[in-house]
Amino acid sequence: MADVRDVGSVTHALEQATALQGPIEVLQYSPLPDKSFLRPVLETTPYDARAAVEFSVLGPMGAVHAVLQGMRVIGRGTVLFINGGTAVQAKVGFAGTSIAFAGQSAYAEMIHEALAPDGIHVGQLIIPGSIEEGHPQKDPEVLAETIWTIHSERGELRTFATSMDAED
Repeated sequence: MADVRDVGSVTHALEQATALQGPIEVLQYSPLPDKSFLRPVLETTPYDARAAVEFSVLGPMGAVHAVLQGMRVIGRGTVLFINGGTAVQAKVGFAGTSIAFAGQSAYAEMIHEALAPDGIHVGQLIIPGSIEEGHPQKDPEVLAETIWTIHSERGELRTFATSMDAED
């Protein structure tokens, strides 16, 4: 278990997992954001934004760095980020995720390009709105299949569970 806002905690947990199981081939980063990240922009303090950035930018950077050498040694790997729609379309009512998920998206885009020559695929699944049981595209089982497809087909960086217009 790790606190994703503490890079040292994330790194330590992944190093322990690697020591026990060997190199990590698939890293999925998808912790649930804190409700405090969903405040309106004018009510969001720099402290709130810092917490969101620690959660959505620094945590994933630490996680990737912790597994990257092992992926390079085995010559393959997948890094998968899962985000809500604010990763690609800011919302005034969700300042923390809008700011931090945008940073995570930029990071994902950069490492997608940088790691491709090493046989490491970076993908990002955008799920606009919420995960909904029974929804044709956002049901947990459907999303699990989508995640598997992103990993196995190693296509483009970004996959959308639904269109950004279909958030509800």
